[in-house]
Amino acid sequence: MQEIILKVENVKKEYKLGQIGGTTLRDELQRLWAKLRKKEDPTRKIGTKNYNQGERFLALDGVSFEVKKGERVGIIGHNGAGKSTLLKLISRITAPTEGSISLNGRVASMLEVGTGFHPELTGRENIYMNGAILGMTKKEIDSKIEDIIEFSEVRQFIDTPVKRYSSGMYVKLAFSVAAHLDSEIMIMDEVLAVGDINFQQKCLNKMKEVSQKEDRTILYVSHNMNTIQQLCNRCIVLDKGKLVFDGDVDSAIAIYSKIFEVERKSVYDLKNRERKFITSGLCAFDNLQINNHIVSQNSKLEFRLRIDSKQSIETAVLRCVLFNAINNAVGTCYSQEFKLNSGLNVFDFSFPTNYLAPGNYHFDFILLEYKNNTQFRHDIINNVFSFKVNEDIVLYNMKWLGNNWGSCVLPTIEVKKIND
Repeated sequence: MQEIILKVENVKKEYKLGQIGGTTLRDELQRLWAKLRKKEDPTRKIGTKNYNQGERFLALDGVSFEVKKGERVGIIGHNGAGKSTLLKLISRITAPTEGSISLNGRVASMLEVGTGFHPELTGRENIYMNGAILGMTKKEIDSKIEDIIEFSEVRQFIDTPVKRYSSGMYVKLAFSVAAHLDSEIMIMDEVLAVGDINFQQKCLNKMKEVSQKEDRTILYVSHNMNTIQQLCNRCIVLDKGKLVFDGDVDSAIAIYSKIFEVERKSVYDLKNRERKFITSGLCAFDNLQINNHIVSQNSKLEFRLRIDSKQSIETAVLRCVLFNAINNAVGTCYSQEFKLNSGLNVFDFSFPTNYLAPGNYHFDFILLEYKNNTQFRHDIINNVFSFKVNEDIVLYNMKWLGNNWGSCVLPTIEVKKIND
């Protein structure tokens, strides 16, 4: 029987909303007096919500599971489901409000880019510091440091302070340290998304190797279902702080895809939508209208976009990245070129769906300008809207098996008979 290396029992994590502390003693006394009288907080900014009547947020609500030594466990769920909170609790960065977490081994965590690195220290010095935190001796780290540097692909910059590293270099070195130094549990939270594709694959192969050969346990959070399928032999699904599934990877992804489905409505306010990437600010998506979220395989998806521009742009292009229900990219397409005038511009777009397999999809929108053989990115919005392609075509009496066959119905293969 395999040894249980991690045990999470009825864990809850509650946060108090609003500002906590950070003000003068006089302000705190005014807040307390107002709270006792059940009055509005006199120190809060105008237009902000008053959270001082005891409003709280339950990030995790009664989560329980066990992980055995050598397991590779994926943790998936939409943004705000509680994944990162769970990993912080397991890493002992913060403590649970209720419940308990038992660990049997040392933990190496990569919860965000640069976690555990001191910006003023060089890459080499940070390797020694991380090893010391894990309880390793200098002699033990000396025996591994060349392998760490070689794997990280940053040998040229290893004696440079890491504050000068790009995010990709940070991840490469941080992963290399976590993978090579002695720890029984590796915790990864979406950080591999920063690295290039080749390095991502290299990391996935390394995690498989250390899990199988060194019997290390891996907890891996990602929105990329391909990497979850490649790496994990078990998967946990979180939704609104609760554990809704714990079992095989394919079943977990199917449950996640249903939870992930984007809200469907006819008008979307894009002006106030959160942007995750830095853009020019010269023009931006303002509004989107769509009449029909359900289309057939031999029709077109039609939508109207309003774009607000601060200046005239002669050659603008809309790039659309299409994702399937489990958030894997299906493909990318570009619109025809169009001109933007200063002010509000309204355009109708149509996207042919004749090569899409039945299922649910959603778009990322990127607004580009091409000028003097250079591309400028003016705006980008993730997960703009979702739509469904109905199953209108049944090929040779066979229902489309999306998980095995993919999301595209490719053109018919031509046949030419050579002899009788």
